[in-house]
Amino acid sequence: MSSRSSTGRLLIAVALGLASTSDTASAGLFSREKKPAPESIVETDAAPPTRSSTVVVIDAGHGGFDRGGIPRQRIAEKDMTLDVSLRLRSLLQKSGYQVIMTRDRDVFVPLGTRIGIANSYRNAIFVCIHFNSATRAGAEGIETYFYSRDSLALASAIHYNLIGNTPTPNRGVRRRGYYVLRKARVPAVLVECGFLTNPGEGRDALKPTYRQSLAENIARGIRTRSAVAGRTSSGQLVAEGTIPLQPFIDQTRVRDPDTSRKKRSSKKRSKHKSAVSSRGSEIASSKKKFSED
Repeated sequence: MSSRSSTGRLLIAVALGLASTSDTASAGLFSREKKPAPESIVETDAAPPTRSSTVVVIDAGHGGFDRGGIPRQRIAEKDMTLDVSLRLRSLLQKSGYQVIMTRDRDVFVPLGTRIGIANSYRNAIFVCIHFNSATRAGAEGIETYFYSRDSLALASAIHYNLIGNTPTPNRGVRRRGYYVLRKARVPAVLVECGFLTNPGEGRDALKPTYRQSLAENIARGIRTRSAVAGRTSSGQLVAEGTIPLQPFIDQTRVRDPDTSRKKRSSKKRSKHKSAVSSRGSEIASSKKKFSED
């Protein structure tokens, strides 16, 4: 009987010892397991924040026969837009984005083709790069355009970063029905990176370092668009580390006197090109008919 009792006490002691060892091991395991530090929504260049889209379609404005800008403009807009776009592509690719270019060399791409490329990628974002021009040499500043409401956060993030890190004046975020914005089925913005007809901004645009800065701030805006705060009431401050949703000027029915002449000039060139193309088709058709007769 005493032998059985000793054996029982021994088994209980062993069980208690194992339990104690298990608890100690578990305690050690949990004591070593540290909770990860909360992620900051402040953007860093090391890695992109969580994002809903990994595809960015970049549209370098103008190209080929279309120099952009206004007649007799010294700096060709098409060259500046392509340079900034290529720099932007490189930066976004380093951050892990898939980048699609509507053009990566000096060629003309019709607007319908540009928007068709953007709409062919599900869950993409569309960023059009342009520079401004005006007959008034004093016109200056950066402005960012959008059309659909789901594009305002992207426009806010890009504009906020550009204005905060470049010396040029702030012409604001604007809502306007440009074709490439109106027809986009994905979030789309058009960035006017300054006036090439302004003596100071034109000189800056010719500097590679300035064009690199433009690309870096646009890229930063793309990476941090998820940090844009929702609309707040008047006087209410947004949380630290967030980007305020930018107020915007609705120009869907209003012309900007500094840029309307530029846009009309572009339309005239486009109509002239279409007319020449149409006339060429008519001549070719007549020649074919004549040869058949």
